[in-house]
Amino acid sequence: MDRVSVPIRVKRLPHFEGLELPAYATEGSAGMDVLAAEDVTLAPGARHAVATGLALAVPHGFELQVRPRSGLALKHGVTLPNTPGTIDSDYRGELKIIMINLGDAAFQIRRGDRVAQLVLAPVTTATWLKVDELDETARGEGGFGSTGGVVSLGN
Repeated sequence: MDRVSVPIRVKRLPHFEGLELPAYATEGSAGMDVLAAEDVTLAPGARHAVATGLALAVPHGFELQVRPRSGLALKHGVTLPNTPGTIDSDYRGELKIIMINLGDAAFQIRRGDRVAQLVLAPVTTATWLKVDELDETARGEGGFGSTGGVVSLGN
């Protein structure tokens, strides 16, 4: 199946100068790698909204999801605390990537480093239908952990 390409208008801010636009690393990549437009040192436990130097106009009916890079998470404990982040179609400010260092050592982010992935996704809106009762299911009101899955806990 061929991929569908949706154009996203992008404004390059002055501090973007010399960087590349977000791009797919491989033909099969779902996410585009986005680059840092600043140098930052993240101390253990620290958070920072990393500048990208880009402002976007996501088409109406879509969102741009901001997701962590798995290599940063596994190798360094650096991830995104609000994953996936959402860039709405009516936001026009600078795209910044909220990053957190969950590792034991300070982590250096350098201008031009790949810091996150961007995934364009369609948006389906919901409406509320007020009812007095909900249909019955096998799970019912079973909440957190009710379906099992943690072998060491006997669940």
